[in-house]
Amino acid sequence: MSVRILLADDHTIIRQGLHSLLEKEADIEVVGEAADGREALELVRKLEPDIVIMDITMPNLNGIDATHQIMSEFPKVKVIALSIHSHRRFVADMLKAGASGYILKECLFDEFVQAIRAVAGGGTYLSPRMTGQVVADYVKRLAAMVNSQFAALTEREHEVLQLLAEGRTTKQISLQLHVSTKTIEANRRQIMDKLGIHSIAELTKYAVREGLTSLES
Repeated sequence: MSVRILLADDHTIIRQGLHSLLEKEADIEVVGEAADGREALELVRKLEPDIVIMDITMPNLNGIDATHQIMSEFPKVKVIALSIHSHRRFVADMLKAGASGYILKECLFDEFVQAIRAVAGGGTYLSPRMTGQVVADYVKRLAAMVNSQFAALTEREHEVLQLLAEGRTTKQISLQLHVSTKTIEANRRQIMDKLGIHSIAELTKYAVREGLTSLES
């Protein structure tokens, strides 16, 4: 039985390249592609893949929050982060969100397939050069995040913060999240109060610093 894969990356050429390479593996089937975290979540609901290959920095909903939502709704689905980011903070955040693997985009294709098979078999996989630092750093970060301002934000506030930072208007966000503009305005006030921030410009800087968005997409 083939391992059913969903590819989530905002760069079409990466998705197409991986799709083409994975088609040559007899035990792996690519069942869908998503250009952002929100589309990935929708396709998981529709296609129920075994594994989601998840980029981290994507528009609309980043890979970390998308992973958290997927794991909350579909705990049997596995997520493997495939990212350019080797910083320990991104690794820790993805593991905390529920990812079973983390590999870098600079890896060889053989390692990529090895990660898929390891996770499909019920294991975990981290790129070898990252494993040593991650174990100690992950434990420290979990303790530190308990008292951080960022940890005080709800999942919905994370979404609203990212969309505000990406330049969406209150009306656009309300339509995308299917809530009223008054709800979004209330979310924005709560975010600012919790973070001690009083302007959209400062919210944007904060979102970039926390890795919610790169503003490149």
